[in-house]
Amino acid sequence: MSSQPSSQFLPLSSQTILVTRAAGQSSQFTTLLQQQGASVIEMPALEIRPPSSWAALDRAIVELATFDWLILTSTNGVEYFLQRLEQLGRDRSSLGSVKIAVVGQKTAACLRQHGLQPDFIPPDFVADALIQYFPERERLSELKLLFPRVETGGREVLVKELTAQGATVVEVAAYESGCAQTLAPEVADALQRGKIDILTFASSKTVTCFYQLIQPLLADLSKDPAVSSLEAALAHLMAGIKIASIGPQTSATCQQRFGRVDIEAEDYTLEGLTRAIVQWATNRGA
Repeated sequence: MSSQPSSQFLPLSSQTILVTRAAGQSSQFTTLLQQQGASVIEMPALEIRPPSSWAALDRAIVELATFDWLILTSTNGVEYFLQRLEQLGRDRSSLGSVKIAVVGQKTAACLRQHGLQPDFIPPDFVADALIQYFPERERLSELKLLFPRVETGGREVLVKELTAQGATVVEVAAYESGCAQTLAPEVADALQRGKIDILTFASSKTVTCFYQLIQPLLADLSKDPAVSSLEAALAHLMAGIKIASIGPQTSATCQQRFGRVDIEAEDYTLEGLTRAIVQWATNRGA
C-alpha cells in the first residue's frame, strides 16, 4: 500500500508561515508551502482595484495600432488590460502587429491563458532585465511602447531607462493597489502570541502595507512600561519571526522597515522563494 510521506518528515512541517498577498487572489504560494509541510496563515495585505480613471488606457487602446510593443510586468496588468480591451468592444486581434514583452513566467502564463503568446520574456524575472535583454534594444529610439501598469507605487526604473535610450514610452494606469484597511483578527492574534515562524513578502508594497497594518499592535505594545518606544515594540513583535523576501527590491524595503532580511530567493518567483525557505529550514535542522 503506497502512501504520501508523513508531514513530520517534510522540511517545513514545524513551521507556521504568514503569507502576505493581495485580497481575492488565489494563493499558489500557499499550496507550494503546504506541500512542504508548512502550516500557512494567509493575510490579505493588498487590495487590487480599478484605477481612478480609465481615460488614459482607453485612449491607448483606441490607438493600439500606433504602438510597436506592449509591456506587461504583472498578472494584474494582463488581466485589467485585457478586460478593458473587451469592455471597449475589441478583441485580441486588435493588437495586430504589436509585440508583447512580459516580466516573469507567472505573467507569461497568465497571458497564455488568454490565448496570447509573449514575444519576449527576459531571462531574469525582474523589470530591469527587460531593458538589458530587450530584443530591439539597438533601435529603441524608433519604438513606441505601451506600458499598462499600477497607478501608484510602481518602480520607475523601467520607464526611465527605456526613455533614456530613446524609446517613446506611454504609461497608462490599468489598475490600482492599495493597502487593506484592517488586520484580520486571527493574524493579529498569531503575531501577538508569537505563533508565526516565518513572514513572507513577494513585493515591496506588501511590506509597506504589512508595516502599516501592524501599527495598532505596536501602539498597544508601546504602552507597556517595559517597551519604551514604537521601535522597541516592533523589535519585540518581530523578535521570533524570520523575514523571507522574493528578491532584492523587496529585501531593500524589508531592510528599511524592519532592519533585516533573513531569507532571500535566488530566483525571483514564488517557487524560488519556497526553495529558499526550504533551504533555510534544512540548514537549520542540519
